[in-house]
Amino acid sequence: METKLTLKLNNNSIARAKKYVSQIGTSLSAIVEDFFDNLTVNENKSEFSYSPLVNELSGIIHLEEDFDYKSDYTSYLDKKYE
Repeated sequence: METKLTLKLNNNSIARAKKYVSQIGTSLSAIVEDFFDNLTVNENKSEFSYSPLVNELSGIIHLEEDFDYKSDYTSYLDKKYE
């Protein structure tokens, strides 16, 4: 059963949210429902649920087993702030 919910939010937040959902092809109701589900469905707080976008993007980048991301990021920052 679906029930109507009224929320009071900042106008700018609503405008940004509407723009976001139109870009990804969903609704504000679906986003809010997903948010509430992620907060409340997992009774076991040690379980973490990623958003659908993160799940979709996971596995796209494949790195070597011994890739040193800390060293790579440090090198990037050194170059950026030379």
